[in-house]
Amino acid sequence: MGVLDHVSDLFDCSSGSSKYKKRKQLQTVEIKVKMDCEGCERKVKRSVEGMKGVTQVDVERKANKLTVVGYVDPGKVVARVAHRTGKKAELWPYVPYDVVAHPYAPGVYDKKAPSGYVRNAEDPQLSHLARASSTEVRYTTAFSDENPAACSVM
Repeated sequence: MGVLDHVSDLFDCSSGSSKYKKRKQLQTVEIKVKMDCEGCERKVKRSVEGMKGVTQVDVERKANKLTVVGYVDPGKVVARVAHRTGKKAELWPYVPYDVVAHPYAPGVYDKKAPSGYVRNAEDPQLSHLARASSTEVRYTTAFSDENPAACSVM
């Protein structure tokens, strides 16, 4: 669009919708899909490769993870994978282990999660679990063997 188009849009008095569609943002969509073999991997990858707006597709078979980068809607990508492959597909439910406050709380720890990941759950039941305050952490680390500036009495 040129300068004249911008100026004409500023002084446009007509009501109604704009003639330009809002462009989707570039985003990364991570999807969990069960894949057992190379055939499943190929089928999942091909289901989204031809989709409009997709720029990159990565498949991690061992982690059962499909990563799609492009100007796409996450809901539409999940629906297309589920429809084209006939497999259950959901948005990637896992986050890295150290991001979660209580990784072993019920509902967060998942045996099926890849190593280093736990389920992302914002559960109100987990709020009753106490988090150590900064003073408690300071006192417990002051006498730690790993702390080189620990108490010299020990």
